Amino acid sequence: MATSRLLRTAGTVLTATALLVSGCSSGGSPSGAAASGQPTGGRTGVGGAGRDAATATLEPLPAAVPANLRPYYGQRLTWRECGIVDFECATMKAPLDYEKPEAATDLKLAVSRKKATGPGSRLGSLMVNPGGPGGSAIDYLQQYAPQPEAVRARYDMVAMDPRGVARSEPVSCLSNAQMDDYTRVDQTPDTDAEVDRLITAQRSFAQGCRTRTGARLGHVSTAESARDMDVLRAVLGDDKLTYVGASYGTFLGATYAGLFPSRVGRLVLDGAMDPSVPARTMNRDQTAGFNTAFTAFAKDCAKQRDCPLGTGGPDDAGRRLSALFKQLDAHPAPTGSSRTLTESLATSGVTAAMYDEGAWPVLREYLAQAQKGDGRGLLALSDSYYERDPDGTYANQMFANPAVNCLDLPGSFSGPDEVRAALPAFRKASPVFGESFAWAALNCAYWPVKPTGAPHRITAEGAAPILVVGTTRDPATPYPWARSLASQLSSATLLTYEGDGHTAYGRGSDCIDTAINTYLLEGTPPPPDKHCS
Repeated sequence: MATSRLLRTAGTVLTATALLVSGCSSGGSPSGAAASGQPTGGRTGVGGAGRDAATATLEPLPAAVPANLRPYYGQRLTWRECGIVDFECATMKAPLDYEKPEAATDLKLAVSRKKATGPGSRLGSLMVNPGGPGGSAIDYLQQYAPQPEAVRARYDMVAMDPRGVARSEPVSCLSNAQMDDYTRVDQTPDTDAEVDRLITAQRSFAQGCRTRTGARLGHVSTAESARDMDVLRAVLGDDKLTYVGASYGTFLGATYAGLFPSRVGRLVLDGAMDPSVPARTMNRDQTAGFNTAFTAFAKDCAKQRDCPLGTGGPDDAGRRLSALFKQLDAHPAPTGSSRTLTESLATSGVTAAMYDEGAWPVLREYLAQAQKGDGRGLLALSDSYYERDPDGTYANQMFANPAVNCLDLPGSFSGPDEVRAALPAFRKASPVFGESFAWAALNCAYWPVKPTGAPHRITAEGAAPILVVGTTRDPATPYPWARSLASQLSSATLLTYEGDGHTAYGRGSDCIDTAINTYLLEGTPPPPDKHCS
């Protein structure tokens, strides 16, 4: 999900983002599969003509930098102060279209770094990405990403906002007022008229992206962002890429490895996503993942004196929460402002709290408030999910997220009839969230740019050892995805965190942190299939 201002103030730092692949529902993150790169000319699309998309493998690009890209690889960055102590900022140029770098307009991509602090010899640059797609890597770096002191001492910490994100030629779709209306749209339509209103909202969102963003909307794929990362690697003077990617950032990192296996240094892919599954399966997997997280929350809630969902177990808690959603669908709750808490906003608020178990006490409090007719707490959680500031300003993550997802993968559904047919499977995956997640996944059906990617495997043959990390009860990037990605990558080691929440690094497990830090500093991955708690 979006990195949460509110949840940070409540004592929870949500450092990784994974919006649902449907876009403005999420993982996202957070989140869709990357477009592939064919071995000639850097063209996006699944490599290998005539292959079945589900079994295609991402093929590497040529090892030599093409002549028409050398000016980008040879550029020098002009570093400047950027208002935060010890951080520098710069702007890197990249071609809008890697197929036609001579003809296309250049993009200006924002970069930030914090130089290695010492002691010890410098190991190079460590690039980070928190996921989304659409999360600002620079915000993450400057606010939260500096890793343990031993890592900071040896690496220049570096972040680049991917194309279309935050400071890097951001995608734009709606005004703030229009976004307020969009987030309120009923995503559990009960009548044909409500379905029509949902489709109208999704069409208007997509058309707004086309109108406000223009040609850039067709050039924000994961494959293109991975190529931008390789340009930055070269500009920074590194022979190999060292990288920590969380959530959707694992798609980005794995795509880099598939396109440039010989340039892989030390890659940590935490909260891994699986590029081999189609969008509908990915949405359904995430729906089940959030159900797993809700079950864990409900079990914990039942042990607390202030549990607003009772002590009858997860099924009963789910029925009570569904009843609250139904009540809000009929009668939105006041919030002390001109905005009311609708069912859709309440759902996104509860979803936000599923990303980190540290938010569960806050969620209990806000659910109790909502049951008494006070929607302020859940609205605040929803605003945090959507990255809406108190002044009503939205960050661009909810615009960049579907822009990347709908380009990376064909949409989950082509129309409402397909959603209706899939509802039983989504409800089975989650009686609480299934219906809203399914309808939210319809958004790519109306996207104004055709997808350039398709499901595929990534093997990255010849790459140096890669560390894949999965959390067993991760809601946004379900644990089976980590197992799948680790099995695809030829040099991967799987590290497992037995626990709750989204991603594992830096969230309190000494076992996880030690294994990752050792890998980053010494290049030695943990033993195969190591488990931590």
